[in-house]
Amino acid sequence: MASPLEIFGNTVRTLRIQKGLSQEALAELCNLHRTYIGGIERGERNVALMNILYIAKALDVLPTELFRDFDNLKMTNLSEK
Repeated sequence: MASPLEIFGNTVRTLRIQKGLSQEALAELCNLHRTYIGGIERGERNVALMNILYIAKALDVLPTELFRDFDNLKMTNLSEK
């Protein structure tokens, strides 16, 4: 089963692609580095709250949309680092 970071990253990637944005374009809109966006999408980054808000704004979605795939997350997965 995917970790919470992987679930979040997959959602960001899906929304970014749906909006027709490259990682570089999304990073520029968020004022973040492209490699940071790549790390998020690969589930390697534990994203800070403000960065989640910047990403949501850049993707023109509500922040809750970035968590849409968490409905079936097992709480036991939260202990993973």
